[in-house]
Amino acid sequence: MSAIVGTDQYIWYFNNPHGVTQGAIGSALAAGSIVGAAAAGFISDKFGRRDSIAFGCLWWLVGTAVQVSTHSVGQLIAGRIINGVCVGITSSQVPVYLAEIAKKDKRGSIVVIQQLAIEFGILIMFFIGYGCSFIGTAHSTASFRTAWGIQFVPAALLLLGFPFLPRSPRWLAKVGRVEEAIDVLAKIQAHGDRTDPLVVAEWEEITTTLAAERHSLPGWRKFVYKGMWKRTFAGASVQAWQQLSGANVMTYYVVYVFLMAGLTGNINLISGGIQYALFIIFTVVTFFFIDRTGRRPLLIYGALGMAICHLVVGGVLGMYGVDVPGGVQGNANVVVSVTGAPSHVVIAFSYLLIIVYALTLAPVAWVYASEVWSLETRGYGMGIAATANWLFNFALGLFVPPAFHNISWKTFIIFGILCIGAAVQAYVSYPETAKKSLEEIEEMFRPGGPKPWQTKVGQSSLDEHIQTVLQEQRKGSIEYTEDKTDVVHLDGRNVEMES
Repeated sequence: MSAIVGTDQYIWYFNNPHGVTQGAIGSALAAGSIVGAAAAGFISDKFGRRDSIAFGCLWWLVGTAVQVSTHSVGQLIAGRIINGVCVGITSSQVPVYLAEIAKKDKRGSIVVIQQLAIEFGILIMFFIGYGCSFIGTAHSTASFRTAWGIQFVPAALLLLGFPFLPRSPRWLAKVGRVEEAIDVLAKIQAHGDRTDPLVVAEWEEITTTLAAERHSLPGWRKFVYKGMWKRTFAGASVQAWQQLSGANVMTYYVVYVFLMAGLTGNINLISGGIQYALFIIFTVVTFFFIDRTGRRPLLIYGALGMAICHLVVGGVLGMYGVDVPGGVQGNANVVVSVTGAPSHVVIAFSYLLIIVYALTLAPVAWVYASEVWSLETRGYGMGIAATANWLFNFALGLFVPPAFHNISWKTFIIFGILCIGAAVQAYVSYPETAKKSLEEIEEMFRPGGPKPWQTKVGQSSLDEHIQTVLQEQRKGSIEYTEDKTDVVHLDGRNVEMES
């Protein structure tokens, strides 16, 4: 939408939407995402991580059809709400799916690839929107209908590819499909070798965790009982802060920000495209260090870096900006403008904001939120986290256009202060999860666990467990003594699992 909202065709056909109207259009996707994320936990636990994502794709196809055929602002909003249901389901369950099938020391990088794919898709759609803006006359609807219609393609391709993807071995174990779970675990971790020490050790951690969780509280009480409230708070708050940092909303309304800096027409759109390109480039950079650096430093220093960017942009606009009551270039959402050196500072720090965001909060918030939950609560828990994300996305989508109109540069100051708050909470509330197994992360959140600032990136206990398995395999005998009832055969020995 960001490449379309500033086109003559869009402004003409929808009667120059601004303020609350444009906010409603922009936030409609987030509104649907709240619904999708809230329902995702039930769908994921009932039908599996993979199938829940496929179900979301069906909603995307329907919503796209509604948008392409739109004849009013109301229908456009309805189509974006339906699309949002898909986004809510997939944004919450894709990280869960990836976290549950990835190796512990590659988990962060794998989820970064997901973030990279999202950003690459956004960049492609931005330039598709830009290219389609040349279709037809200023009073033609072919431009935005063509751009929205192309959205059918990725959802259809994803649906066709699902039969070739494995199910989550942890979900399979949770629902009692034990042999299938072991087969999948062996395929994704050891090329199908069920006797591989990593497979044996990881399977024992999974079954031990499941056995302990079968006696937990029923319903929603499990999310606040004892140490579980810490995970719920961490998962939901890190997603909320990702939105409250202001980067996503600023990305969506980048054409407005650059209008404030004096960029108009095609130069504005191309400059917005450069921002998305930077987003992709620096997310690629994150791929190479996220698992070595850890989650905490990236969340803390990333939020502080973004705070500086917001405060500089807001300060420059406040000191050097000139009020434009009628709106810059007739856009009622943009009522302040700067020129000369101050405009260059606004543009530079807007780009820097996206660079810092791509290196830190953009991927890390999704990685962290997918790691903190127990196996029993991961599907619903990630749904809670994604609901928080989209709830604040929706609120900010409504807030930003009228905020630009009413308080202009002060909007950036507010986001700067919020980023400082995010850094403080990350320091006091988020333990380090990098290079630890999902089952080991559960232990850190239990009562009596270490203080968040005491945790570091380090060797996982799973590595020690693997060495123990190797030694016992060499001896030719191994016992698993948990009090369980079902026997599963792995490598010529019996591993029991509670039914």
